[in-house]
Amino acid sequence: MNTSRRATAIAGALVIVGMIAGALSIVPALEEPHYLALISAHEGQVIAGAFFQSIMIPAYVGFALYLYPTLRKENEALSLGFLGFRLIAATFHLVGVILLPLFLVLGQEFAQAQAGASGAAHLGVLGEMLRTGRDLVNHVALIISLALGDLLLFSVLYRSRLVPRWLSVWGLLGAGLAMSASFLVLFGLTDVVTPLYLAINAPPALHSVVLALWLIARGFETRTLTTSAG
Repeated sequence: MNTSRRATAIAGALVIVGMIAGALSIVPALEEPHYLALISAHEGQVIAGAFFQSIMIPAYVGFALYLYPTLRKENEALSLGFLGFRLIAATFHLVGVILLPLFLVLGQEFAQAQAGASGAAHLGVLGEMLRTGRDLVNHVALIISLALGDLLLFSVLYRSRLVPRWLSVWGLLGAGLAMSASFLVLFGLTDVVTPLYLAINAPPALHSVVLALWLIARGFETRTLTTSAG
């Protein structure tokens, strides 16, 4: 397996790793109405969520790094922009990781406040602000950064035909759908865990799986790479 082929296979594998880590980073207790009263009893969920979200950082950035050497031969400016947006998204991932342990601190304070019958309402407001802030980081800022980067990525892939054009078009449309879902969350038109939000994000998620499998099984189009190199 040559260097380029190995790089695309690793990039595809990193997409799968990132998606699995993303699914495992969900903290169900935070979606409950009375999550502050539950969070202390579900400390393991919070720690696991932070751990798996931290795994997403090298997976998402690694995907861009492994593809960048080939992409820059096709369009250096767009490829650099793609990598830049992945690094921005990694920063938001890190913020999301840092926010999770704060729920444990707040949950402990809330339990003590309930026992003493004072300050619970104030902590409830803080908790809701923290949860809203985490949703805006994870489902608005982070997703929009990834989607903007994907628009650049699939523009390069569409022009270069390194993958079939239907796969690039699907990626462009998926990025648009992901951003539209994020804007709905931003403007309060839908919540994160709703059928509408999940339905809008289903096509981009399926595309990520198909792209990953394509990169692992087929890689970039060899004839195109040969032509570009020449």
